[in-house]
Amino acid sequence: MNMSEIRINKSQAGFTLIELMIVVAIIGILAAIAIPSYQNYTRKARFTEIVSAASPFKVAVEECVSDGTCVSGTTISGILPGSAGFPALPIGISGGIASIAVSGAGLILVTPVAQNGILSSDTFGITPTANLNGAGGSTNVTWATTGGVGCLSRGLCK
Repeated sequence: MNMSEIRINKSQAGFTLIELMIVVAIIGILAAIAIPSYQNYTRKARFTEIVSAASPFKVAVEECVSDGTCVSGTTISGILPGSAGFPALPIGISGGIASIAVSGAGLILVTPVAQNGILSSDTFGITPTANLNGAGGSTNVTWATTGGVGCLSRGLCK
């Protein structure tokens, strides 16, 4: 055998084991960071259905307060879904919503179905507060998120 036949061409040698191990370690670190962030992102995206379910009732409360028909000073009362311009509570809810409730004072609670990383303790609630604007007597509404323990602590409804 000739020495030139035994020599291996360096361009055909490939990667060393340590180079492959470094690449695998880098991919593992990136996955460990990316997966929890992605899961939280998808939970928030799915929770938008819960937040948007409160919108028709929120608009109705704001209109009622601006008309002055359901507010006395800064006290909101007399809200009854399905009458006096308020949307009715849905029957046979589908998707990710388990229930919707609206109190006489305008508190809106939307309870999600426990699925896809969203728990039933992630209830979304918003409470209205009527505010008088000066001597003219016009009134507007500010909303405070009063959701369930999971909604606020997990950052789904912020």
